[in-house]
Amino acid sequence: MNSMTPLVRSFVAHFGEMGSRWGINRTVGQIYALIFVSPRPLHADEIAERLEFSRSNVSMGLKELQAWRLVKLRHLSGDRREYFEAPSDAWEIFRTLAEERRRREIEPTLSMLRNALLEEPTHEEDRFAQERMKGMHDLIELLTTWFDDVQRMDAQTLAQLMKMGSRVGKLLEYTGKLRPQGALPR
Repeated sequence: MNSMTPLVRSFVAHFGEMGSRWGINRTVGQIYALIFVSPRPLHADEIAERLEFSRSNVSMGLKELQAWRLVKLRHLSGDRREYFEAPSDAWEIFRTLAEERRRREIEPTLSMLRNALLEEPTHEEDRFAQERMKGMHDLIELLTTWFDDVQRMDAQTLAQLMKMGSRVGKLLEYTGKLRPQGALPR
């Protein structure tokens, strides 16, 4: 990490540390961070040299980042090497991550819950378990429907919605559409 400015080095190191908390390894996090803050596309040898990683580790990390759709492959005219760049739009990155997490984590869980709810309970324990699973299923379905709606919004509208924060709840309360917690449906 010698050829990086202190600011870039700090950002790359932080992404490496956070990677394990986000479900990726340190190397992949650092590769992504370096590509993200680079003003131009980088090739694998350059990434390996700047991060002081083996070329094979960089290749595996780049494959993982491509599978997550977080980096894009580019070819520069007159150069046979493959170059990599990250989208510059933070909203695009967030949406890509959310879509991938949904595809990898949420959809398999929903599928399992749907199958479990189709089972005919044979014991009281199964009936209880299915009640709990139904609550989880319904919440996840609601969240995925909301996610689909949010994904269709443009970045400016989404930013405005997020800036509203708790005022959305107050607006719904005001219009009578939000029931206080524990209130019975009308």
